[in-house]
Amino acid sequence: MRLLVLIALAALAPNAVLAAEKAGDPGTNVERHFLVAPMSKDGKLLGYSYITYVLVGSSQSAALEIGAKIAFIQDAYVREVNASPISLASDPTAVDAPLLASRLVADARQIVGAAKVARIVFGDGDKDTGIQFAPLHTTQTPVRADQMDNVTSPPPSQTVPAKPKP
Repeated sequence: MRLLVLIALAALAPNAVLAAEKAGDPGTNVERHFLVAPMSKDGKLLGYSYITYVLVGSSQSAALEIGAKIAFIQDAYVREVNASPISLASDPTAVDAPLLASRLVADARQIVGAAKVARIVFGDGDKDTGIQFAPLHTTQTPVRADQMDNVTSPPPSQTVPAKPKP
């Protein structure tokens, strides 16, 4: 019986390692925050990208230090995304995630120390990229790509009768 339990645990171990690579070891993740980045082309604002992220510390104590300085990090991030474009050259509404990650990690390392910040993970690091573009002038509610299968067409508009004047 013990042999079966050990075999089952050994089979699950690689999956646990892969999950740890995405999120970070227990206690090293600094809570998820939001960042709003303007997206523009030729000086014209097209909309905003809403970005969720998790900072991963190199250790549990480093994560505590990152958490203590999160307000300063968030301020640096807002300045960073407003200072220069973060979009792909081919698509001004899409975020260049590797470029943005390197810039944000560099900012965080400057604030708390290079050895304390391991990486940044956008979204859940798997299916949810954590980056959603919302156009400036939208005709419908934005929907994440993974929710597109559940979208139905909007109901036909109904007219509201006017109130009679007294």
